[in-house]
Amino acid sequence: MQLFACGVNHHTAPVAIRERVAFPPDILPRALADITGERRLAREAAILSTCNRTELYCNTQEPDAVADWLAGFHGLSPRDVKPYLYLLPREQAAQHAFRVASGLDSMVLGETQILGQMKQAAEKAQRAGTLGLLLNKLFQRTFSVAKEVRTATEIGANTVSMSAAAVTLAERIFPSIAEQAVLFIGAGEMIDLVATHFAARQPRRIMVVNRTVERARDLANKFGGEAAALSNLPEVLADFDILVTSTASPLPIVGLGMVERAIKQRKHRPMFMVDLAVPRDIEAEVGELDDVFLYTVDNLGEVVRAGHDSRQSAVTQAEAIIHARVHEFMRWMETRRAVPVIRDLRDHGERMRRHELDKARKALARGEDPQAVLEAMSRALLNKMLHDPSHALNQADSHEREELARVVSRLYNLHSD
Repeated sequence: MQLFACGVNHHTAPVAIRERVAFPPDILPRALADITGERRLAREAAILSTCNRTELYCNTQEPDAVADWLAGFHGLSPRDVKPYLYLLPREQAAQHAFRVASGLDSMVLGETQILGQMKQAAEKAQRAGTLGLLLNKLFQRTFSVAKEVRTATEIGANTVSMSAAAVTLAERIFPSIAEQAVLFIGAGEMIDLVATHFAARQPRRIMVVNRTVERARDLANKFGGEAAALSNLPEVLADFDILVTSTASPLPIVGLGMVERAIKQRKHRPMFMVDLAVPRDIEAEVGELDDVFLYTVDNLGEVVRAGHDSRQSAVTQAEAIIHARVHEFMRWMETRRAVPVIRDLRDHGERMRRHELDKARKALARGEDPQAVLEAMSRALLNKMLHDPSHALNQADSHEREELARVVSRLYNLHSD
């Protein structure tokens, strides 16, 4: 078993790169099937794809080929991705998974959403049939470590979330959120969280637009807002001062032309926009307009990092827990390497047992003395079991014999002086 992880995240790559290697939910099963399929680049695979990271965890003998696959699957050259890519073999991969699930590698230190996203990644791999013994064990240990870190430390205390940061930035543009109209595009978990924070400021109007109007209506009803189909976006956009979007669309939903028309209708009153999607929902050129304040997930980093220093002691504690658990996991991996030898050894012993048992049964059928038959069977088994190690010791040269003697003494728990 060869554990390997590779990927890009908000530490190593800007959103312009991350969105190019993201795996939307609709293509994830195909990607898992491709990497574990005919080419057998990996025996097992799981993909974690969020707004801040795309990571591939796998059991592979070809780590370099897996890294190239990540670029090639998205129609990119490896040289376009490798400057931003981290490659993590064995214990580094385990340590990284434990840190990610514990919120130590997040833009929002100690945030809990990533743990749920990792669980979803494992479940999707399980459904795709690409989660085997190694990755199943890795993820189960990962979830256990994350729980231990959050229970034993204050890593999540006073966490400033991405959704709270969006409100904080909006309040830098507008004196009062209560006087503004807020539009949300999407109806997923992230929009739900952001809408909760904005709703607490009691804006004068809330609307949710989504491809599925029913989902938009369900979310809007929680906050006393309105709902509309995504197709209505060009008509309603100009009515809103604040726009927050987070969808799984592979292409931008809010284009430059649409925003230019909305700004003209608003007579150039400013608009505040937060794009939490990767790939981005809002065309980058929108941010160049004079009356638009556009922020992406990367731009929110300044706000969410403000409380990091106060939790450094918790980080130190968490890292110590993770270090110990990585050691335990690697020890489990090492024991798995011995499994084929143990299986062969037991098969070898089983063949000898059956052979001698068959001989004994035939002797008993011939009417031979049972005591003599048992004695002969036990002596034959003993001789066969000890023949190979005895022969190896007798045939070895002096240096090799000394080493073999130590191994045999340990294997058979011998205490001869």
